[in-house]
Parts: sequence; C-alpha cells; structure tokens
Amino acid sequence: METATTPALYPTLVTHLHRWPARHYAEHRSYAWYVDLDDLPRLPRWIRPFARFEAADHFDGGPNDTLRQRVDAFLARKGVFIPGGRVTALLLPRVLGHAFNPLSLFWCHDAAGALQCVVAEVMGTGGDRRAFLLPPAEDEPAAVTEALRAAPFADNEGYFLLRVPRPGEMLDLSVSLHREQNAALVATWRGRRRPATVGRVLMLQLTNPLAPQMARLALRWQVAVLRWRGIPAEPALPPRQIERTSFDGAQGWGAKTHSWAAP
Repeated sequence: METATTPALYPTLVTHLHRWPARHYAEHRSYAWYVDLDDLPRLPRWIRPFARFEAADHFDGGPNDTLRQRVDAFLARKGVFIPGGRVTALLLPRVLGHAFNPLSLFWCHDAAGALQCVVAEVMGTGGDRRAFLLPPAEDEPAAVTEALRAAPFADNEGYFLLRVPRPGEMLDLSVSLHREQNAALVATWRGRRRPATVGRVLMLQLTNPLAPQMARLALRWQVAVLRWRGIPAEPALPPRQIERTSFDGAQGWGAKTHSWAAP
C-alpha cells in the first residue's frame, strides 16, 4: 500500500459514535503529525513551542532516552527486535508545553522495510497511558481483549478492534468496542495528508489552536454529557499504569487466528 513520506501533517476529524446502551454522537477537529522517529522534524526555533516531540510524553524510560529508544525498549520487553529498522509514528506533538495523545501509533519495520508490528498507545484524560502490541495485518482489524480504560472506551465487557493502517494520501483509522459481534462504540480518525511546512504549522495554530488541550477538553465534555445521560464513559483508573499489552510478540503472530499466540 502507498504510505506517506515523513514528516507529514494530517488535519483530522475525530468522531465517537455510541450505539449502546444509548445512541450518542460527538466529533471534533484536530490534527496529527506523521514522523520518522530517527528523523524528527527540525523546525525553526521560533515555532518549536507549537510542535515539540518529547520522549517523556510516551511510554516509560530514563530521563535521557529518546522516543525511539523508548519504543525499542517496549518492543524488547515483548520479544520483538528490529535492529536497523524504521519506526514511523502518528501523534500529536507537545504544544506550548502541553501534551495529550488519546491515540498514538508506531509502525515498526525491519531493516528491509517490512512492517513487523504496530504499537498503539492510548491515554486517558487523567494522563494514564497504556500501550498495546498489534500484529502487522494492515488489511484487517486487530483484536484486543483487555480494556483500553480510556475515555470514551470505559466498558470492560466485550473486545476491541483496532484498524490502524499506515497513513498514505488519506488517514483512516478506527477503534471499536464490540459485544456479541455488534459494535457498541466506534471512534474514527480521518484526514488528508498535507506537507509539513512552517506555513502549514502556523495555519493549524489558527484553525486548530492548542490541539492537545482542546482534545482533552473535548473528551472531558463528552464524558460529562455521557454521565448526564447515564452512559459509562470513563473508568476510575488505578495508579499510573503504563505499557499494558494483550499480546506477546515473542509468541508470534498467528495468521489463521489473527492474534498473537497466548503464552
């Protein structure tokens, strides 16, 4: 499939559709950067406060680790190694000192350029993060049986399907909660690739100002509306938890079962 060159920008429309226990729809506009972790964008100093890529905003690790080192460490703990491979990521940068990434994606390739796995990191409005190791099957969703525990996916019942193909000219991602083969909740991220120029970055600060802060505010508002309607929206999270995974890369991807083999 065609994949985007890096860096690139994707102005996005984010939607949430609740189908059960009551119907509810919400949307907001945002944007995301598509970057190579070994070649992060080098913006002029005066505009950097609007697009900083900090390792501390993802995974765990030492204070001096790069974001690529944190991804490699996460993969190693799951039995996945990609020496000489490329990692591309779709994420929101830190803007004016604030970071909030409801969904960050990392596509991990081997030295030959073949996709080996995908890491999906979700973040709740309280700042808690969880990372999930997904298979390299871009043409179909990957199943996650562990609760994402991030608004608006608060329910523990059922399973999740993540469809996260690498972005090309278009970005088209979805995460859905299913019960008895029916989608109870669907979230989508859709957008069109734009060049990552200084002018485009400035324009986004006008059309989508303070994107991380506004994304957090949009989710909190949605949680409040859902609670008012009696719909579970955001769990009471335990103390900070990072890097939960439903799959173990050391066990291998099963093409027939479409999941990582159980330990």
